Amino acid sequence: MQSQDVAPHPAPSSAEPVVDVEQAEAALVEHYPRLVRLAYLVLPPSLGRNRRVVTAHALVQRALPRGKASAPVIPAQSKGRDGDPGYAFVRLQVLRTALEAGLPLRFTAWPRRSQLPPLLPQVWGLRLFPRSGGADELALDQRLSTLSGPGRAAYVLRGLERLPDGDVRAILMAAGCEDVDEALNEADEIPAAHHPHLDSPEFDPCSLHARPTDLMRRRQHTRAALAAAAALAVCGALLALPGGGWGPDGAAAPAYAQNPAAEAALDPAKLLRVPPTAWQSSARTDFSVWPARGDLTGDKPLLRRALAVWARPSEHVQVSATPDTPSGGPAGPPQLLYAGNVDSARVVILYDGLRIARYAEPKDGAKGAALDFARVDGADRTEASALVLGRADGNVRYLTAPWVTRAAERDLLKPGAGAMDLGPTEGITSPLASAAQQTGSCTSWNVLQLTDDTGTHLLTDLGELVPARLTTGRPGASRDASGAEGLRAWAPYACSLSAMRSAGVRGVNAWTYAAQALPEASGSADWVCTRAETWSGAGPRVLAQFRTPGGTYGAVAAKAENSPACGTKDPHVLAGVLWKSEAGHWYLLAAGSEGTASIGASGGITGSAQGKSLVVRARPGAQAELKATLTDGRVLSGLG
Repeated sequence: MQSQDVAPHPAPSSAEPVVDVEQAEAALVEHYPRLVRLAYLVLPPSLGRNRRVVTAHALVQRALPRGKASAPVIPAQSKGRDGDPGYAFVRLQVLRTALEAGLPLRFTAWPRRSQLPPLLPQVWGLRLFPRSGGADELALDQRLSTLSGPGRAAYVLRGLERLPDGDVRAILMAAGCEDVDEALNEADEIPAAHHPHLDSPEFDPCSLHARPTDLMRRRQHTRAALAAAAALAVCGALLALPGGGWGPDGAAAPAYAQNPAAEAALDPAKLLRVPPTAWQSSARTDFSVWPARGDLTGDKPLLRRALAVWARPSEHVQVSATPDTPSGGPAGPPQLLYAGNVDSARVVILYDGLRIARYAEPKDGAKGAALDFARVDGADRTEASALVLGRADGNVRYLTAPWVTRAAERDLLKPGAGAMDLGPTEGITSPLASAAQQTGSCTSWNVLQLTDDTGTHLLTDLGELVPARLTTGRPGASRDASGAEGLRAWAPYACSLSAMRSAGVRGVNAWTYAAQALPEASGSADWVCTRAETWSGAGPRVLAQFRTPGGTYGAVAAKAENSPACGTKDPHVLAGVLWKSEAGHWYLLAAGSEGTASIGASGGITGSAQGKSLVVRARPGAQAELKATLTDGRVLSGLG
């Protein structure tokens, strides 16, 4: 944990304004959800989500003054939220204690109350955490975790409280922050465009998910046994302090069941290991024939920790999983794919026939670990060609299948440029820039190009363990996008892949389903449908994109989720867009895929046309409902 410059706040003078307990309580009750959200965002992520939730509520509930209290006179304090000085006082108390809670215990001679686990509130038998947000919220949470406590506080006061820097500076000084300039500089590292994400459910400690703790242990043990377990937990915590160390199971939670199958799944000696040449004679060509690689495949203590954490991750483990991927322990001994050193971590990758599990722990023995899951059932040869070994400094490093003969990096936005060789060396590629981790404007989209004896394939990082395969062509007849034609087809639409991050995507297909002549002799525009299929089969994402002649990028005209459009079960799509000609005239343009007999528009714009395209004069901002009739008589609605 980073040390933070937070100094004790001097006692206010008698001339400062006075806030009584009734006024502060009214403000606290009225703005309780916002105050708890503020505390949750400022608290250090290293506490774990359950501890942050409970601590945030405790800090807000302890923010009331005893009787009457005076507050410093600063602009933000005198105004407060909607002119309420009571809210401003309570907010300052919450901010000060949240900053104190982030200080290491060794930072002070005697622990402050906010640095210790809260006595109240407590929820027994449940682990609480906010609802999950999207990829943008997850990225913001990760970036906030890199800031110090005052840096997070400055960013949150700007984004959540909408305060100008002058007021932020005054509040941080009142809260005891010694280096306010450094805090503001840290906050500048995260773009202000992320401010709206602070209001998302990802950071709402008042809207929670609940999961049980260890049910079997709670049912089977008496009060005396629980007391003994508490004593053992204290001893375990002492061992984890500097000078001690982890137990043999590392960051795993205590065991809750013993049976032969469970014990076999946790025994590193029983891990499945495939011979290096098994893939050459096997009827299957997927992850099941990957050999075990890496310089730590013989490190039994490391493998034991990885298996134990997979079965029983504790609160010190950061667990993530692609959508609809179960995160429970393996049913039996899994297959070892990799164990070795990757950048600053020791990494173990395991496969149980349904999922890939990636375990990572710091090389330096620091507390904590990460456990990531990805569903890979039914993977074919190309989809089982690569796995993410690690991410660092915006780069990603892959472990490739034994049948891969060459790996290269290619910018999808530059179809005419060459590919840069990445090895691999013993199946491990050199680092390449991760498109999934880039922020700001999309100026490049680097993909992984793999070659084997069946051809060349393109895979893209979408922020998960398994990269997604890129294809082009009509649904049911798609092909790899690695050829010159496929690269040109993907180039204008590569940046739209950012909308498919962290969704469990298996592959993305780009299909040019129509070409439409533009009015006023403006050339011909392309209509492209990009469809992302998921490993679970649920929640496919579909984008209909429109590209004018000479346009560098396509524009998203319509999008949908859980739609059969552009898929093998229903290879039909209809979408429309408002387009402005060079002469300043507005038109509704719509196009359907092959098999569209006629298109009609109703609502704010009315018109119809035979065939698979429609052009109707329109007004700026007008909206229309699109319907198409297919040659088989079926009616098709517009996408979105």
